[in-house]
Amino acid sequence: MTYSDDTPVPNYLARLRLDGRPFAVLGAGQGIGRQTTHALSQAGASLLCVDNDERRASEIAEEVGGVACVADIRDREHVERVISEAIAAFGSLHGIVDIVGAARYAKFLATTDADWEWTFDIVLRHAFLVAQIGGRALAEGGGGVLAFVASISGLTSSPMHAPYGAAKAALMSLVRSVAVELGPRGVRVNAVAPGGTLTPRMLEVLSPAERASVAQLVPSRRLSEPSDIASGILFAVSDLSANVTGQVLVVDGGGHISYPYPVDQLGD
Repeated sequence: MTYSDDTPVPNYLARLRLDGRPFAVLGAGQGIGRQTTHALSQAGASLLCVDNDERRASEIAEEVGGVACVADIRDREHVERVISEAIAAFGSLHGIVDIVGAARYAKFLATTDADWEWTFDIVLRHAFLVAQIGGRALAEGGGGVLAFVASISGLTSSPMHAPYGAAKAALMSLVRSVAVELGPRGVRVNAVAPGGTLTPRMLEVLSPAERASVAQLVPSRRLSEPSDIASGILFAVSDLSANVTGQVLVVDGGGHISYPYPVDQLGD
């Protein structure tokens, strides 16, 4: 038995466009944030470029023709101000991309209370604020998208990553929970989980030889560029992923499925 297929074929490239859609990019000033801001700009989005450094915020806003905003999004009042400034600048808000995060690495038995609390503050607590305050604004505005940057550290177990890995795993759980609650109100919530990425920080910390060595552990035999992560985020906030929510897109060249972590080399 044969079946005819007269399903309309959409314009898939048009689904990638963000023309006229206002976004706030948090952590826009460098690395993954800068590349993501350019990706959204090229897709036609209007952009509020948020960074905790005034110079970086101004520079990226000038590069993409956006609006600069200086804020520390670990602070509830700052997050509320970011949302208010975005709506004031553009009249509405379609999406929020949260790229803020940092890590401190230490052996678990040497991890202090301060290390643990600092990591959860910068990785998880601020994401709660963004999801709650931003999610409410998007829901009240008729819907939109939230995108967070997670990490393969939340999917794998590796030495000296206990606080960071735990916080990123919790972030991914938060993404799923918020997606379930806000989905009926038209808000999609997803995350992109990078592996080793050649951010300014990595380029500063690891020598070329060390980076090459790490790349050999990855099936693709290369570390990600910040633009690789930005591409994943662009997919997550565009209509190409219109029926995708509560998901984590891993962008790591297959690293999280193959890394052999040298635990025996840690010592006591």
